[in-house]
Amino acid sequence: MTATTSNPVRTDRGDLPRPGAAAPPPPRAWALTGVVAALAGAGAVVASSLVAAVYDPALAGDPERIAEAVGDKAPVIVAFHVLGLLGAVATVVFAAGLHRRLAARPGAGLAPAVAAAGLLGTALVTVLGTGLDTEFLFASQAGDGAADPHAVVFYNHWIGTIPWCWVLAGLAGVAVWRASRVGAVPTWIGRVGLVLGGLTLLLGISPLQYMAGMTGPVWLLVTAIGFAVGDRARRDGADA
Repeated sequence: MTATTSNPVRTDRGDLPRPGAAAPPPPRAWALTGVVAALAGAGAVVASSLVAAVYDPALAGDPERIAEAVGDKAPVIVAFHVLGLLGAVATVVFAAGLHRRLAARPGAGLAPAVAAAGLLGTALVTVLGTGLDTEFLFASQAGDGAADPHAVVFYNHWIGTIPWCWVLAGLAGVAVWRASRVGAVPTWIGRVGLVLGGLTLLLGISPLQYMAGMTGPVWLLVTAIGFAVGDRARRDGADA
């Protein structure tokens, strides 16, 4: 006697692909995270430039007045700290997604690893750039000489320098261009990497290294938007 099952396996479940149905669009969350990384990174660079007492000729040679002026910028320092770390965290996510995206194409060589390493290095530099914020922020608000004025001068130089070092993002841009040579990404995204990434790399290597902090976030923003909304090479539904 043949046993029958009371719960036959259904073949019309909605969570299974139907024959002939179009493949779902590739995920784009990682690319949108790159947009956040670029905007937050640019915001951090701008915020750090607003804490510029150490570069004020009127305060030159007067550490006490410089320390007082830096203390008055507490809200800006908080904004710089939050934006910088938000951008760093988002950059790590984008780096992982970019590595997966580039590595999906055979023949990409070292480009996926170099691109990811460049972005991870940039994120690390940003974290280090914000590393002294709370130390000097709380000390400046405590008053009564809690913060050594000479140390505050150094701190102002620190945040006016380190967060602008986007040279490794330029390396990532050039790696994306290299990957485009084998069809791993759309040609126009590769050209953006060559132009803006290459410019960022050259500026970062040169004595004009601070200018890399201006071009690097622009490359990241354009590239992230490109992967989020203009990556036609992956419209076939392959995982991105």
